Amino acid sequence: MESGDSGQRQIARDSLFVMAELRVDGMPGELRVRVRNLSAGGLMAEGADRAQRGQVVWVNVRNVGWVEGSVAWVQDNRCGIAFREEIDPLIVRAPIPTGDSTPRFVKPALSQFDPAQLRKI
Repeated sequence: MESGDSGQRQIARDSLFVMAELRVDGMPGELRVRVRNLSAGGLMAEGADRAQRGQVVWVNVRNVGWVEGSVAWVQDNRCGIAFREEIDPLIVRAPIPTGDSTPRFVKPALSQFDPAQLRKI
């Protein structure tokens, strides 16, 4: 490291707030986590209180799919995950396709409310 270097990483990280699923090796089920920042080489997840440093994990990243990585650090309910292979972080910010197979909960909000389309119970 050069003198005067603050020791901070020089990898561009993108602050954002998206939800993701996290699978931790050796633990059943998936955790729902909030991705707070993202780079080509990893992310910071909030809500991963079961993760431990060094564990192998898989993260289902929006528009990318399942990405393998390992837990680089843990602090409270946050952790840093280093991806095994780099991803394109711009894809994560791209709009989600809204075809018939796209679940309603990930589609954009309805622009206008039409009472005639309400289902009567």
